[in-house]
Amino acid sequence: MESALSAFMTSSDSESLLERAYIDAVEQIDDVDETRARILDAAYEQFCRMGIRRSTMEDVARRTGVSRITVYRRFATKDALVEHVVRREFRRYFDRFLIDIEQARTAADRVVLGFVSSLRAIRRNPLIGGLIAAEPDLIVPSMVSDGGRTLATVRRFVAGQLRREQRAGNVPDDLDTDLVAELMVRISASFLAIPSHLVDLDDDEQLAAVARRFLVPMLERTGSPD
Repeated sequence: MESALSAFMTSSDSESLLERAYIDAVEQIDDVDETRARILDAAYEQFCRMGIRRSTMEDVARRTGVSRITVYRRFATKDALVEHVVRREFRRYFDRFLIDIEQARTAADRVVLGFVSSLRAIRRNPLIGGLIAAEPDLIVPSMVSDGGRTLATVRRFVAGQLRREQRAGNVPDDLDTDLVAELMVRISASFLAIPSHLVDLDDDEQLAAVARRFLVPMLERTGSPD
């Protein structure tokens, strides 16, 4: 189980799952293998219902309606299957994020909506949110022991959105987009990793108020630290 959970944030090669999901979202890469997609659907349902530890490749094959050999042809190991299921959920998160922020009229509104929707999407996801809640002792270390790659991936995503705001003239030209994105991502990650006794993470209005009070002012700051 520990190896499967460590795969939650890092894959077997040099790219993290978040990096792959981010690239998939930006480049709009979709899986065209129908059987593979059905297996991922079945695995997601199986993992949500029974948990990763108690689920087997045979369970996934049975739920998909295919042979175990068919599952292994697409995914050599259970860990590989877990990686791809989680990767797809992060892809859906990035896709949803991009759709949500388009509903806002101003840069400030997009920061608020992005913050709220990000926490909501991850915490309320039956698989990812469930893993964070059930196995924090394994999930949290995986987020902070990868040399900062996980946070860097999300930071690049947010910084890219901030640079779009710059090009549109919505934020100052000299705004340090990378630094602001770093701070925003670290604040969001801390709420996900460490329960808050002051902020109700299930209260969208309270989260929006926090974002408007503390994150939006970052858009007005210029320069970088000495």
